[in-house]
Amino acid sequence: MTDLRMDELAAGLSTTRERLDAACAAAGRTTDEVDLVVVTKFHPVDDVIRLARLGVRDVGENRVQEAAAKVADLEAAEPDLAAAIRWNMVGNIQSNKATAVAGWADKVHSVHSVKVANGLDRGRARRAEERGDTDAAPLPVLLQLSLDADTSRGGVARKDLPALADHVAGLENLTLAGLMVVPPLEGEAAEHFADAAQVADEFRRAHPGAVEFSAGMSGDIEAAIAAGSTCVRVGTAIMGPRPVV
Repeated sequence: MTDLRMDELAAGLSTTRERLDAACAAAGRTTDEVDLVVVTKFHPVDDVIRLARLGVRDVGENRVQEAAAKVADLEAAEPDLAAAIRWNMVGNIQSNKATAVAGWADKVHSVHSVKVANGLDRGRARRAEERGDTDAAPLPVLLQLSLDADTSRGGVARKDLPALADHVAGLENLTLAGLMVVPPLEGEAAEHFADAAQVADEFRRAHPGAVEFSAGMSGDIEAAIAAGSTCVRVGTAIMGPRPVV
């Protein structure tokens, strides 16, 4: 029997990858410099299974409880596919849920406060203890930068970024991997990403290992890659409209 949903996802992936290829070529970059995280917010775990079978390895989630349920459901239904998936937390994290996020996430893009960082650090340590893994790798995290300092939409203001970075860099169970940008709602994407790229360059000088720059979504992939994004987070362009719930 034909799986029409699989066909839809395959078409969305193909179109998005063509856009990535073209954007990288235009920027003089190679496609392997840019990770594609497919954001599956509100979509069922069956879609994650389809994506895995289509070769997707990085899946992004915005909501803590939804993500934890999907991780558990995927492990129960398809353990081999579950082992191949890397779960990325890309949404806002409340400090009282950070410990839980560290129990399932393979990377966190949205650290915006000391409290969230500390919760992730504790959660990663707890996970290692529960699994008896004394050599567990630290959890890679990116700091979420609010370019316009409107932190109500998520992120840390740029004036507070150095202090947060220094704090995260000192935590035993986290690795400071880079920056994720939250651009303003108004204005040109290219200008915002160019601004963020300058912040990222300064950030790397202070923290040379923090080379990742997570920027760009369905509508602005090209502008983000031109500015040096190393990771685009794409939902609607691949998944289609969110299901009505």
